[in-house]
Amino acid sequence: MKRPAALLCLAILSQTTSFAQLDKIRERLTKPVTATPGATSNDRIVAGLKEALQIGAGNAISLTGRPDGFFKNEAIKILLPEKVRTLEKGLRAAGMGAKVDEFELSMNRAAEKAAPEAKAIFIDAIKQMTLDDGRKILTGGNTAGTEYFKAKTSDTLKTALRPIVSKAMAQTDVTAKYKQLMGGIPSLPFLKKDAFDIDDYVVTKSLDGLFLMLGEEEKKIRTNPAARVTSLLKEVFGK
Repeated sequence: MKRPAALLCLAILSQTTSFAQLDKIRERLTKPVTATPGATSNDRIVAGLKEALQIGAGNAISLTGRPDGFFKNEAIKILLPEKVRTLEKGLRAAGMGAKVDEFELSMNRAAEKAAPEAKAIFIDAIKQMTLDDGRKILTGGNTAGTEYFKAKTSDTLKTALRPIVSKAMAQTDVTAKYKQLMGGIPSLPFLKKDAFDIDDYVVTKSLDGLFLMLGEEEKKIRTNPAARVTSLLKEVFGK
């Protein structure tokens, strides 16, 4: 309908229509039509993104939060802290190889125990996603959703996971094993044995591994049709 004809209709309708109704009619007549046949609505897009992130997060947590989820995954395995790693050969030569291995394993076991605690925090971040967030994630790179999670949850996760990791580390004697290792290192003037926060190290590495796996799961959904396991994911990411 052309604008003059639309205004004439409004003038006629004004005799029997309330001002509130007129505003609604005027909005419909003047609003540009942008939708195209077969287009996915914004609401569906955001719903699809939320579903993708929820599935991706669930998969990442399932992969990491189980025995050997960290330890036998070379991409995220928590290695010795740098200050210990530089002295690893010397420690093994001194007959402390078994203690080195026990310490490394105990760190990974602590991370595996802590990973499932991230699920509730991820779900809360998904619930808070706005339409603008959804647009940015959809048009971003293959790990845009993971980057959203990092920005929204890193601080909360670090605070929440620290006591979990500390408890898990106590159960697996991580701190005791670390002290045993450090006690076996000769006293060197450049080595500050008490300045290293082993809990913080394991928490940070746990989050690094969790986000890396989440990014891999997100990539699968974006690039591999077989990973789109629901009709909504197929609708949103298949276009």
